[in-house]
Amino acid sequence: MFSNLASRLADTFKRLRGMGKLTEADVDRALREVRLSLLEADVNFHVVRDFIKKVRERAVGQEVMASLTPGQQVVKIVYEELTRLMGSTKSGLNLSGNPPAVIMLVGLQGSGKTTTAAKLGLHLRKSGRSVMLAACDTYRPAAQDQLARVGEKAGIPTYGVGVAKDPVAIAREAVVEARRLGKDTLIVDTAGRLHVDEVLMDELSRMKQAVNPKEVLLVCDAMTGQDAVNLAQAFSEQLGIDGVILTKLDGDARGGAALSLRAVTGRPVKYVGVGEKLEALEPFHPDRMAGRILGMGDVLTLIERAEETFNAEQARKMEQKLRKQQFTLEDFLEQLKHIKRMGPLDQILGMIPGFSGNRALSKVDVDPKELIRIEAIINSMTRQERENPAIINGSRRKRIAAGSGTRVQDVNKLLRQYSEITKMMKQLSSVEKNLKRGKFPFM
Repeated sequence: MFSNLASRLADTFKRLRGMGKLTEADVDRALREVRLSLLEADVNFHVVRDFIKKVRERAVGQEVMASLTPGQQVVKIVYEELTRLMGSTKSGLNLSGNPPAVIMLVGLQGSGKTTTAAKLGLHLRKSGRSVMLAACDTYRPAAQDQLARVGEKAGIPTYGVGVAKDPVAIAREAVVEARRLGKDTLIVDTAGRLHVDEVLMDELSRMKQAVNPKEVLLVCDAMTGQDAVNLAQAFSEQLGIDGVILTKLDGDARGGAALSLRAVTGRPVKYVGVGEKLEALEPFHPDRMAGRILGMGDVLTLIERAEETFNAEQARKMEQKLRKQQFTLEDFLEQLKHIKRMGPLDQILGMIPGFSGNRALSKVDVDPKELIRIEAIINSMTRQERENPAIINGSRRKRIAAGSGTRVQDVNKLLRQYSEITKMMKQLSSVEKNLKRGKFPFM
């Protein structure tokens, strides 16, 4: 989402880093570029104005002017102010008190409330909570059935399916049922509208009074830009919300909503949707998001995703194979499947420091179809070919290409990549052996 913003900021700060000494005029020129970049990213005008003012106040002081690396100091200031703008620290859910803790999800039609309810439920279930969903959208056709289906996929029961009662009554009964079943968390999926109106707000207000939720979370579509900020402001003033869940943050919107919401509404972004899968919901970390925007990556989130995807025993066995140079194409395929479960490849690469905003690296092919093609090619090989790729001659390559629906050139490309990986592992193994013998070939 922030690729364009990251690229523009990277260019601006690259010029700053190349200067041995900065003047006020240099800082002003750089901040002018930063301001334009933020406005093009659809960040609220007033938010941009205040942000630039705070950065400039710090950037023209002794903190920067007297520094040996003034360009780096400006980047540090921008990072700290971006983090502050988005809330400084992660804002968690308040689920204390007598169970069940009720979470009301509100928002307009099409924002993704129903799917988000299941995503949030799965996230909380994985953290040890006992969750139930309440289907209180009695207006949209099949909304209750949809919630039941996604809830079943997440392993979470749903109350109220097929019940044509007043939504407030369903929510009230769901609290009683959750308490009877020993559930400690109830997520209420409410009805939406095409726009904010009195009928919607009255129903939500009555429901809020009836179930006394611990959290009222507004689900916003990040693709709507400043409309998401205006919507959050309206819900905050008329209903009262505790936070925001931004959906579709993996899309190609400019990202201004994520940067503007906290400053405009005073309410934090608590979660972000980063894909269509039920696992694709993450807590929002302002510092990590600021790091992504400035090209510093997001190693912590990358590690967390890897820990969720890779089994510790599998990782240990793979390390042994790498050390013994026994890494086969079957192992390559297995790792490929793990990486696919971590999320879109461009998201993963964007978490690596130096990738986000790097124009050269951004041209790397991260088309998911390429991963599917590689998987098809390896699946078309015999077990013997996967374990010993050296036996794959011209006729075998033709057969593999025909079986996978690809070209011989694609098979050749994969085998070259595999060959390069194994050569690299041999080199690393050689270096490791020399180090153990007390030899230092790189000195």
